[in-house]
Amino acid sequence: MSKLYFSYAAMNAGKSTVLLQASWNYQERGMRTLLFTSALYATQDDGRISSRIGISADATLYNQNDDLQARIVREHKKKRVDCVFVDEAQFLTKEQVWQLARVSDRLNIPVLCYGLRTDFRGELFPGSAELLAIADSLREIRTICHCGRKATMVVRRTAEGKALTSGAQVGIEKSMYLSLCRAHWEEETGRWPVAKPKAKAKVKAATKPVAKKKPAKKAQLRLAAASAARPERRVKR
Repeated sequence: MSKLYFSYAAMNAGKSTVLLQASWNYQERGMRTLLFTSALYATQDDGRISSRIGISADATLYNQNDDLQARIVREHKKKRVDCVFVDEAQFLTKEQVWQLARVSDRLNIPVLCYGLRTDFRGELFPGSAELLAIADSLREIRTICHCGRKATMVVRRTAEGKALTSGAQVGIEKSMYLSLCRAHWEEETGRWPVAKPKAKAKVKAATKPVAKKKPAKKAQLRLAAASAARPERRVKR
C-alpha cells in the first residue's frame, strides 16, 4: 500500500533539493514522476521547481481551485505514474490534501509533499495542518538558526529589517523571511521578555473614629422597669 508523506521544515532548509533528488532517483530507474508546485511562486506559466544549489526541474502549477486527484488520474491513464511530488505543500487546501490521500489509497501511487509547517506568526498553514493530521509519514528536514540551534520558526522582515507580527499569511518575496530557533523568534517578534503588568499603587483607607455605642433602647426600658419594681427601702433610725 502506497503512502502519503509530508516533509516539513523552516525556510531555506533544502526542501526543494530533497524533492528533486528523490524524483531523480525514480527517473533514473525508468519510472515516471509528476511534479507539482504552487502557482503563487511561479515566475512563468509552465512552472518550475528550483533549488538554491542550482538544480531544477519542470513542474505543473496548481492553484487552490484545482482537483489534483482528477489531474493525476488523467495523467495516469495516459501513461503509468510511479510517484507524485508536491512542492510548497503548505498552500494546498484541506480538500486537496484529501485528494492526494485518495491518490495514495485508491491508485496506489505514493505522494510526497514538501512544505513549511508554520507561517511568520507561528501559526499552521491550512495545508500543513491537514497533512500533519492525516499523512502516513511525517519527516522534519532540519536547518539551523544563526545561534547554531535547530531553526523551527520563520520571521518576516520589512525592507528595513523590522520583524512583522501581523499581515497576510502569504508573502511572495522569499528574501523577506529568515529561519530562527524558537527562542530567537520570540525575541525578534517582541514576545520575549514577557511584559509584566504594572503593579497598582495601594491606597490606604482613611481610618474613621470609632463611635461609642449607645445602649439599645430595649435595654434602657428593661432597666427602668426593673428599678420601678423594686420595693422602697426604709431606713431605720
